[in-house]
Amino acid sequence: MAEKFIHLVIRWRWLVILLTLATVVGSAAGLKNGRFDTDYRVFFSGDNPQLIAFDTLQATYTKNDNVMFVLAPQDGQIFTRDMLEIVRELTKESWQIPYSIRVDSITNFQNTEAEEDDLIVADLVEDPAALTDADLEHVKQIALAEPMLRNRLIAPAADVTGVNVTIQLPDDIKDKAVPEVAAFVRKMADKLRAEHPDLTVHLTGMVMMNNAFPESSKRDMGTLIPAMFGVVLLMLAFMLRSFWGVLGTLLVILFSILTGMGLAFWGGIVLTGPSSASPTIILTMAVADCVHILATFLHHYGAYGDKRAQITESMRVNFQPVFLTSLTTALGFLSMNFSDSPPFHDLGNIVTIGVIAAFVYSVTFLPAFMAIAPVRQPKPRKHSTRAMDRMGDFVVAKRRALLPLMLAASAGLIAFLPSNELNDEFVKYFNPRMPFRQAADFSTERLTGLYIIDYSIDSGNAGGVADPEFLANVEKFAQWYRQQPETIHVGSITDTFKRLNKNMHGGSDDWYKLPEARDLSAQYLLLYEMSLPYGLDLNNQINVDKSKTRFTVTVENLSSSAVIALTDRADAWMAANLPEGMRAVGSSPTVMFAHIGQSNIHSMLTGTTVALVLISLTLIVAMRSIKIGLLSLIPNLVPAGMAFGLWAMIDGQVGLALSVVAGMTLGIIVDDTVHFLSKYLRARREKGLDPENAVRYAFHTVGLALVVTTVVLVCGFLVLTNSNFKLNADMGLLTAIAIFLALVVDFLLLPPLLMKLEEKKSAQNDNDTDASDRAVRQPVAVGADA
Repeated sequence: MAEKFIHLVIRWRWLVILLTLATVVGSAAGLKNGRFDTDYRVFFSGDNPQLIAFDTLQATYTKNDNVMFVLAPQDGQIFTRDMLEIVRELTKESWQIPYSIRVDSITNFQNTEAEEDDLIVADLVEDPAALTDADLEHVKQIALAEPMLRNRLIAPAADVTGVNVTIQLPDDIKDKAVPEVAAFVRKMADKLRAEHPDLTVHLTGMVMMNNAFPESSKRDMGTLIPAMFGVVLLMLAFMLRSFWGVLGTLLVILFSILTGMGLAFWGGIVLTGPSSASPTIILTMAVADCVHILATFLHHYGAYGDKRAQITESMRVNFQPVFLTSLTTALGFLSMNFSDSPPFHDLGNIVTIGVIAAFVYSVTFLPAFMAIAPVRQPKPRKHSTRAMDRMGDFVVAKRRALLPLMLAASAGLIAFLPSNELNDEFVKYFNPRMPFRQAADFSTERLTGLYIIDYSIDSGNAGGVADPEFLANVEKFAQWYRQQPETIHVGSITDTFKRLNKNMHGGSDDWYKLPEARDLSAQYLLLYEMSLPYGLDLNNQINVDKSKTRFTVTVENLSSSAVIALTDRADAWMAANLPEGMRAVGSSPTVMFAHIGQSNIHSMLTGTTVALVLISLTLIVAMRSIKIGLLSLIPNLVPAGMAFGLWAMIDGQVGLALSVVAGMTLGIIVDDTVHFLSKYLRARREKGLDPENAVRYAFHTVGLALVVTTVVLVCGFLVLTNSNFKLNADMGLLTAIAIFLALVVDFLLLPPLLMKLEEKKSAQNDNDTDASDRAVRQPVAVGADA
C-alpha cells in the first residue's frame, strides 16, 4: 500500500508540489484572522467556579482592573512640596488615560473634618506649594494613620507612594484597549522620568499584567523561533550533509507551521501566552518525520544509487513508523483538551494540526521535492552507524546487568515524584527581566501587593451596611485578617464609618469606633456620599441598595497552596464567628489562579489516562502483538515518571503549565519506542533474526536517527526555557528532560526487556548468532531495509 502510494507521489510529483503550495497558501490566509487575547480570564473556562464568583463580584461593584504608578524619590521623602506636586499633577493627568473611571492618590484622598454639624470633605492636598512645614507634617500624619492609605497608596516609611487608576475595559475591544492603555501610561511614565531624573517610576496593576502576556509572547516568537531554526539547521547539516535534504526539511517545517497556525485562526482560535509556543513545538516535531525518511534515503542512495528507487524504499520502511509516531503525538497533544485551562486546549489543538500537516507534507511534498531536486549521490558513511553498532553490542552483552540496574534507577527517580508540590505564583509567570515583573516585585517589597482577595459581604437587607451589628461583624473579620502574617492591607467600609464617627465628635480619638445606632450610621454615610466628587464615590465598596459591601485584602506574593490555605482559614473563621448569611467566598484573580493549577492536575490525569489507552491500543494493533504492545507501556510511561521525579530535585513546584506535560510528552516519547520496535519486529519477522541480533539490527538501522531526532527535540524544547513566559519555560525544560530520559530508556531498558521476554522462544547456538551477526553488517541490496 505504501509503495503504491509513493509511486503515485513520485509519478505526479509536480502536481503534488503545486497542491502542497495551494494548501499552504489557503491555510496561511487564515493568519489574517490571528489576534492575541490579552485578558488573564482566558486561563479559565466559563464554568470555572472561581471565575463565576469573581464575575458576580465584578457585576456588583465597580470593576477593579487597574494601572498603578509606583513612585519612589531618590531622597526617600514623599511629603515634600515638590513630591506632592508631582503626585497631584499625575493624579490630574491620569484622568486622561483611556477608559479610566477613577483615580486614587494621597493628594486626592477625600479627607473628612467636621465644622459643628457639617461634614467637610476635601482633597487631602489641594495646593502643595502653599503648605508650610507644619502643614506637611500634619498631612503626613493623616496619611500614615489612615487605614485606607497605609500599605496601599503610601508606604509605612513614607518613601514610596502610588497613584492607582481604575480602568473599565470595553469587553468587545479588550485586545486593543489593553495595549492602548499600556502605551498611554508608558508615555506618561517616560515623561515623568525625563522631567524628574531622581524619581523612580514603576507601572504595575492588572492591566499591565494583561499587557505583559502578549508582549512576552511576541518577544518569544521573534527570538525563539529564529533560534530554533538555527539549531535545526545546524543539526540537519550535521546529520544529512545534503543541501537539498536540509532545504526540503526546512520547507516542510515552514509549511507545517503556516498550516497549523493558519487553520487554527480559520477555526477561531486566538493566541494566548501558552498557545504562543505552538510554532516552536510544531517546528520541533516536524523535524523528526523528515530526519527518519531522509536519513534512510541518503544512506541507501549513497550505497546503491538510483535516487527514485531509494526514495521509494525509504518510504516503504518508514511510512508506518512515521504514521504511528504522528498519530501517537497527535493523541498526546489532544489529551490537553482535558485541561481546565482553555489556552492549553488551544496549544494542544494547534500543535495537533501542525503534527498532522507535518506528516502529510513529509510523505507527499518531501519525496516529490527530493525526486526533482538535483541531489548528488553522497559518499557512503559507514562510520555513521559504527557507534550504534557498538552500542547494540554493549546492550546485548550487558543485558542481564542493565535490566535490574535500569529498573532500579527508574524506580529510584520515580520515588521522588510525590515530593513535588502543587504550587504556582501567577506574578512569577513572567521572567524577572520583564518590566512588569520588576514593577510587581518592587511594589510588593516597598508599597503594596498585586495579590488581592475580595469578599462581597451581605447584610441581608437594603441599607443593611449601616446596621451596627453587621458593621461590628465586618470589623471583627477585618481585625482577624490584619493579624494574619500574609496580610499587607485590608480595605473595609468600617474604617470609613469609624473615621466619620470620630469627625462628628470633635475629632476625639475616643470616638474612633463604629457608630452604635443604625440611623446615625446611615446619616453619616449619606452626608459623606453627598460630599464626594465625581469619580470618587463608594460604588467600589457598596452596592446600589446598600445591602452588600466589598471587603478587600491585599496579601504578599503567595504560592497557590498558601493562598488556598489562607482562604480556607478565613472560611473556617467565618463559619465559627459570623452569621450564616454573612459568610462570603473569597474571589479574585489571585484565588482563581491558585485553584486552576490544582484542578488542572486532576483533569489532566483523566486526559493522560485516555491518551495512554488510545496509544496503547494503537500500538497493539499496529504491532500485531498484544505482548509487544503492552510491553511498550513501560518505556512510554517510565520517562515521564522519571522526569517528574527529577523535577522534584530541581524545583519541586508543579503548577499550571507542568500539569499538562505528562499527557503532552506521552505522545512524543512514544516516537522513539515506535521506531525502535518497528525495526526490531521487522528483523524478527522479515529477516528471522533472534532477539539479540534483532536488537543489534534496530540499533544499526535506526539508532543514529533516534539520537539526532532526540537532540533536535531536546534542543527545541530547551529553546523554550529562554521564554519570558515562565509557563512555557518550565514546560520546555521538563519536556526536554522527559524526551532525553525516553531515549535512555529506549536504548538501555527496552532492549533488555525485549530479549528477556522472548529468550525462551529463541534458543540458538553461538555459531548461529555469529552468522546472523555477520549478516547484519553485510551490504544490503536495493529494496532491503539497511
